[in-house]
Amino acid sequence: MQTTPEQVENQILAAHAAYEKARDVEPAVRGSWLEAIASALEDDADELVGLGTQETHLDEGRLRFELKRSVFQLRLFRSEILSGEHLGAVIDHADAEWGMGPRPDIRKINVPLGAVGVFGASNFPFAFSVMGGDTASALAAGCAVVHKIHEGHLQLALRTAAVVEEALAAAGAPKGLFSAVVGRQAAEALVDHPLTKAIGFTGSTAGGRALFDRACRRPKPIPFYGELGSINPVFVTEQAWTARRDAILSGYAASFTAGMGQFCTKPGLFFAPVQDSDGIADLLQQELETKTAAPLLSPKLREGFDTALNRVQSAPGVDVLVQGDDAEAPRPTVLATTAEQVLANPELLEQEMFGPATLLIRYRRGTDLAELAALLEGQLTATVHGEPEEKLDELLTVLRERSGRLVWNAWPTGVSVTYAQQHGGPYPATTAASTTSVGTAAIGRFMRPVAYDSFAPQQLPPALQDENPWNIARRVDGIHEPAGQKAETL
Repeated sequence: MQTTPEQVENQILAAHAAYEKARDVEPAVRGSWLEAIASALEDDADELVGLGTQETHLDEGRLRFELKRSVFQLRLFRSEILSGEHLGAVIDHADAEWGMGPRPDIRKINVPLGAVGVFGASNFPFAFSVMGGDTASALAAGCAVVHKIHEGHLQLALRTAAVVEEALAAAGAPKGLFSAVVGRQAAEALVDHPLTKAIGFTGSTAGGRALFDRACRRPKPIPFYGELGSINPVFVTEQAWTARRDAILSGYAASFTAGMGQFCTKPGLFFAPVQDSDGIADLLQQELETKTAAPLLSPKLREGFDTALNRVQSAPGVDVLVQGDDAEAPRPTVLATTAEQVLANPELLEQEMFGPATLLIRYRRGTDLAELAALLEGQLTATVHGEPEEKLDELLTVLRERSGRLVWNAWPTGVSVTYAQQHGGPYPATTAASTTSVGTAAIGRFMRPVAYDSFAPQQLPPALQDENPWNIARRVDGIHEPAGQKAETL
């Protein structure tokens, strides 16, 4: 099942040719391709979910929700395409009275990058896999995609890829706009090929960093949008702990065990003003006994989880608060240490345990939480449980510097696909902190801006013509204009 470098070469050449045919199609046409994929996934849902239950330890309900998420995302991106928001079209008409001197006619638009590579994730066989966020956003941007399949769910991925290719062909898309490859050699060839213009990746820090470095070593480096690792700290203030300790612990137990702790947004660190007499071990034990255990998604993930758990558990000053086990379907583990220990050994806050385990950090009342937060590396999320009247500006500012999404009195494991979503963060959470891999803004990763200076009207692309033939939203002479409006000069 391994794709040879020669096959990768042919697929990238086909992808580039398809991109050249598809890059300038009108929004309605591109949108119809996304709708065709969405409809095909719905039509084949039973077969795809069945394959998912055979190849992973995920239940049918989880898989169906993931597939529904992928379909919704495709249709949301279609609406974004039709409105033209992703194009970022800006028109500045010539202005002899401009404050910096006469201004020429300048118009700007985002254009797709070309053929791109996307690496599927192990933990989300639909949402971050063949037709997950990276593939969907790249196709929405106008790129062609060569997808590197994750072999943890090989048959599901191959069948999903076939469904996508068939749907695109039936919708009239150019052949090669989407294809899939398998294997390490194929992965390396995909990153190295001169016609590959960007890479989207979701996976481990080690694997992602190796590919990131490879992309940077190319004669012409390319953007690498990697989601690597995140431990997603939770800070509970003294007031919140006093007011609703039990509810917070219940939510914590549910969040770090969701998906057997194999979510990239799992809360792996929990800072709270815990006292030895609080009895929270019993409370957490009761909560965790109600959680259904399942095997981890793959033997490789299980091996990595066991290694990380043992490393943290054996560190000085770390105790077991709730004992898990090493069964095939492991019970959750809660480890505990103190703020004094992490101040002396900040490396404790850097070990991701990708599975059903978490580290609780006890802090003394009066502790400066911002000082503890400053020890953290880059994160996808940071959560604060506090009370509205509390003065938490310093803590929130420190967390803002280290994470892409701040969560207030909720839990980070739900990542909604929407317009304002930010799923990214400073390294090592991602390799591109200014971008997101979830939400409509994800499309922008696979585009770049181009300005047209002093062009004759008939030479301009449709999105920048005054008549607005594509009826998209634009900014004209500094004024945001809705879709369907013609550009009027000042």
